[in-house]
Amino acid sequence: MTRRLAYAEQLELAHRVTEPAIRQAIAHLELVPGGHGLDLGCGIGRHTLWLAEAAGPGGRVVGLDDNAENLAVARRLAGDSPVGERIELVDADLRSLPFPDASFDWIWCADTFWPGAVIGDPVATVSALRRTLKPGGRLTLLYWSSQSLLPGHPALEARLDAAFAVTTRYLADIPPERQFMRAGGWLQAAGLADVQARTFLAEVAAPLTPPLREALAFVFAMLWDGLEPHLEPPDWDAYRRLCDERSSECVLDTAAYYGFVTYTAFSGRA
Repeated sequence: MTRRLAYAEQLELAHRVTEPAIRQAIAHLELVPGGHGLDLGCGIGRHTLWLAEAAGPGGRVVGLDDNAENLAVARRLAGDSPVGERIELVDADLRSLPFPDASFDWIWCADTFWPGAVIGDPVATVSALRRTLKPGGRLTLLYWSSQSLLPGHPALEARLDAAFAVTTRYLADIPPERQFMRAGGWLQAAGLADVQARTFLAEVAAPLTPPLREALAFVFAMLWDGLEPHLEPPDWDAYRRLCDERSSECVLDTAAYYGFVTYTAFSGRA
């Protein structure tokens, strides 16, 4: 990247890669037509729009975020969308929801519910969220859970991912029971029933369109830029050669390029 991207721009690029997995996860919710839902940590509102589409003509979705820049973009996107009239955007903190009890048929929270980084005790926070669900309402916590983006270089990618894990606040030095892949346990401990987990796949393959190529280059940087102090010099050099769009060895130029990102959803009913 030749310039520093605003956070809203970063989210937009990431959505280009992750959209197929997110849409699969939304379809799996089997939202009741006309239901009222909450998108916690809605960011720039892409998920909010897709949720509003799935909710149907009588449905309503509240998108909640505490970042003014994100909400400004979300309001613009909603205003330009045919489903924008189904959306309400609220500036608030997910740890203190400004809604009455039993307000929602479902709650969706993607890449936001991070113990140690955003919230404290995950069970206590799930219990607080549960208050706003109607009886039988479903809470879904969704997480980017894995990726394979450097075809032909599995050992290098594993070392990059290991360095990312030990330098990322919501992964490093977190007790095992607070790691996000244990989220099903939080839901159970908070008294939710019918707890389920399922993983969804977003695939990318050559030939890559220019927008997707730009998005993948951003994802490389999002995951692995800044890791130089935690890598051996040959690995850092290989990363720069393979992941820089301007490099003659950029992996995105591989004729048979293929990669994927997975999202894992944990859900339970009130």
